[in-house]
Amino acid sequence: MTSDWQAGRLNSELSEAGFDTLAVRSGQYRSFEAEHSEAIFTTSSYVFRSAAEAAASFAGERAGNVYSRYTNPTVRTFEERLAALEGAEKCVATASGMSAILATVMSLCSLGDEILVSRSIFGASVSLFDKYCARFGINITYVPINDLAAWQAACNKNTKLLFVESPSNPLAELADIRALSEIAHAADALLVVDNCFCTPVLQKPLALGADIVIHSATKYIDGQGRCMGGAVLGSAELMTEVVGFLRTAGPTMSPFNAWVFLKGLETLRLRMNAHCQNAQQLAEWLEQQDKVEKVYYTGLSSHPQHALAKQQQSGFGAVLSFEVAGDQAQAWRFIDATRMISITANLGDTKTTITHPATTTHGRLEPQERAQAGIKDSLIRIAVGLEEVADIQADLQRGFDALSVKAER
Repeated sequence: MTSDWQAGRLNSELSEAGFDTLAVRSGQYRSFEAEHSEAIFTTSSYVFRSAAEAAASFAGERAGNVYSRYTNPTVRTFEERLAALEGAEKCVATASGMSAILATVMSLCSLGDEILVSRSIFGASVSLFDKYCARFGINITYVPINDLAAWQAACNKNTKLLFVESPSNPLAELADIRALSEIAHAADALLVVDNCFCTPVLQKPLALGADIVIHSATKYIDGQGRCMGGAVLGSAELMTEVVGFLRTAGPTMSPFNAWVFLKGLETLRLRMNAHCQNAQQLAEWLEQQDKVEKVYYTGLSSHPQHALAKQQQSGFGAVLSFEVAGDQAQAWRFIDATRMISITANLGDTKTTITHPATTTHGRLEPQERAQAGIKDSLIRIAVGLEEVADIQADLQRGFDALSVKAER
């Protein structure tokens, strides 16, 4: 065996690769160690060959790592892989989904700017906009997610961003992304879409005309409820502003978390397809239950936006909600009767989770705000996991049986 053999390559040629191949291989540049799996670079800083090289790096005149607050090889691999899957020029990883939203607003908005926000968003997002963004002189206006005329009427010369979650949490309401992008661009504004529930497996907002995509990597990108993380994706020009905020303010993703998310991306399509299949079966079953007043899931033909969901998504996701007959006490009674499903507000896990939105995810909203968002005290949200559907149904049946006992009394 010759000792002067030279390797032809260490990295994969991916110029014409499909989604699943990109999910497994994109963004990886092997080191001189020729490792097969992605390496975890747990370092806070980087060394330079000379003072001049350090100066050039800090000035941005030389490519390379400077400080892990905003550049790290493992985090970069995650950013490049997610960007490839979303069809974005650039991705900026953050410490959480909420910090991704914060980074976007702080990078792109100034005193006097206005953000039009869907009324159907996560409760913590409402708090971020109302308590903190407004404190810095950014005006916030809430608009019904599916009322295009209202979005158009709300736009003015100060409108900077339109922000939506689609599908929304927890009522699975949809934004017509293509139509909203046209409204935003006519007003010289940017459309920001939180794609957490669908992931790029089921929906690609940038291809539909959106300018920026937000992710909570904590959810389906991780897939097993292990780590916190977020991401902002868009054009290189827009993301340069977000990188600047990250460099200064530091809501940074850790290398270890980035590595976990890389492993999650490798199985993302497999998991999302399985989640969707289970959720569809469960939603159809729930719709047949006498003690269920309404089911919210875009995969049901009874959903008012079912046609739009089929048009802009390739699947219907794993999150559904339903209303039981009665009030908060009945909803709590139902939840407490389960014995397998996890009672937690998180979602995106292999394990099915159940929560009461009015007192958890949207508990910080005023009753009037929850009413405007359509979140009733009888609403229960389920993030459908990967267990056997029959076992999930059997556990939920315990909840229905508990309601029956109450009714008999």
